[in-house]
Amino acid sequence: MFGAPKTTDLTASQVKAALDAQEILLIDVREPAEFAEERIAGAQNVPLSTFDPAALPDAGGKTIVLQCAGGKRSAMAVGKCQEANQVIKTHLAGGLMAWKAAGLPTVTGRS
Repeated sequence: MFGAPKTTDLTASQVKAALDAQEILLIDVREPAEFAEERIAGAQNVPLSTFDPAALPDAGGKTIVLQCAGGKRSAMAVGKCQEANQVIKTHLAGGLMAWKAAGLPTVTGRS
């Protein structure tokens, strides 16, 4: 495959609406320490450093949306999914930074 993987970019407001409607499973590909410090409520942590598309949690019919801090690592994870012939191509454009810039809430600390 040449060039960047084909991704579907969602805005923070689109991800928030889909989370509220329980239509997506949000996978945060940041490292565990980053995830523990601050995250989007409902996200599951699957770090890019150990990312295996075949080992992703069962989405139960929901669309899997990948997310990181700024969008680069989630796009890389989309590429790994495509290389593994997984039909996962959606990520939060701009990542957690875009989420926070949109004024959306996060969970901080280990609570």
